[in-house]
Amino acid sequence: RLLILLFVCASVRIHLSFLSGNAFVVSLALADLVVALYPYPLVLTAIFHDGWIAGYIHCQISGFLMGLSVIGSIFNITGIAINRYCYICHSLKYDRLFSSSNTMCYVVLVWALTILAIVPNWFVESLQYDPRVYSCTFAQSVSSLYTIAVVVVHFVLPISIVTYCYLRIWILVIQVRRRVKPDSRPKVKPHDLRNFLTMFVVFVLFAVCWAPLNLIGLAVALDSGLSRAVPEWLFTASYFMAYFNSCLNAVVYGALNHNFRKEYKRIV
Repeated sequence: RLLILLFVCASVRIHLSFLSGNAFVVSLALADLVVALYPYPLVLTAIFHDGWIAGYIHCQISGFLMGLSVIGSIFNITGIAINRYCYICHSLKYDRLFSSSNTMCYVVLVWALTILAIVPNWFVESLQYDPRVYSCTFAQSVSSLYTIAVVVVHFVLPISIVTYCYLRIWILVIQVRRRVKPDSRPKVKPHDLRNFLTMFVVFVLFAVCWAPLNLIGLAVALDSGLSRAVPEWLFTASYFMAYFNSCLNAVVYGALNHNFRKEYKRIV
């Protein structure tokens, strides 16, 4: 996760039109980095001692930062999708919409919404230690209505927005390739498509990795009796699959983005 942040910061020599998009990528890397600085060491301690020994306050802080990382990631992925949608589908308005100052405001807004979304956990007391995953995390069975709201606001709604943005981009790309008159084609450059593809793969991996855990939470919220019926191995696998997602981002960047590959080699 730290490497992701270093590689993003190191690859500043890319096309100027992607600087505003990179602000969201750096923000996404910071969201990934949050859990590595505080919650994960406490999780390792819980694993070694087969239980939580850090106390209630650290449990609440750890759970809060876990949620901050998760929600921050999906909100930043949504910001990236909107940014790419405006850049490719509304290129004439892009420079005005995503000027340097506006982009910084958008990033601040993303984190403000992230904090606003995580604060209610303290009021419903849903941040609890779960021995199945050795972590203080969101307890899906505390409140059915709140769990449904969490799944909708933190997963379904952002995924829907991102899906819409990328579908519109794909439609435009297909239309461009089918046009007969080259002079009338919108200017969609190859490197724009490669960067779009990279972020699209990041989104797909996020959706695939986080879908099982969210579906389990939604099922438990709709029928509380399912909380006992869900096998422990299934919940544990879905939980670690979700957090493994952040580790995949660096691999995706290195595999699909020439600038990242170049900086990987330079740093190594």
